[in-house]
Amino acid sequence: MAEHVATILWKNNATPADFAKLKFSREHTWMFDGGVTVAASASPSVVPAPWSIAAGVDPEEAFVASISSCHMLTFVFLAAKRGFALASYRDAAVGIMTKGANNVPWVSKVTLRPELEWTGDKRPTPAELDELHHLAHEQCFISNSVKTEIVVESR
Repeated sequence: MAEHVATILWKNNATPADFAKLKFSREHTWMFDGGVTVAASASPSVVPAPWSIAAGVDPEEAFVASISSCHMLTFVFLAAKRGFALASYRDAAVGIMTKGANNVPWVSKVTLRPELEWTGDKRPTPAELDELHHLAHEQCFISNSVKTEIVVESR
């Protein structure tokens, strides 16, 4: 099977005394094998500024995006195999964090809200659309890798 690599780079900008007091930047960089570099940070909802950078992608956002992206890629593939043509797919996915049984916060639920624009003459019925989303969820690599509840609210 395939191997997927991400390089994460963080450098300390604090003195040892500030570091011990948790006064250090959580800003870091994600580098991917295709050459893309992404500014990343802890979420400002977890680590307040100035120790986090709101403009950076945080791990929780990336987690939600990876679930949404995987569902979309699988859905588009399945729709094409059934002869349906999409003009666009937009999802405003939302992840909800709650405290787990061990009292540690986790992303317990992700809601996908895909908005689809079809092109061509063949359009799925509501039942076919539901089936495509169900199959996309079952076949998505990421949804098969997580314990998070994933809900699709098709529009």
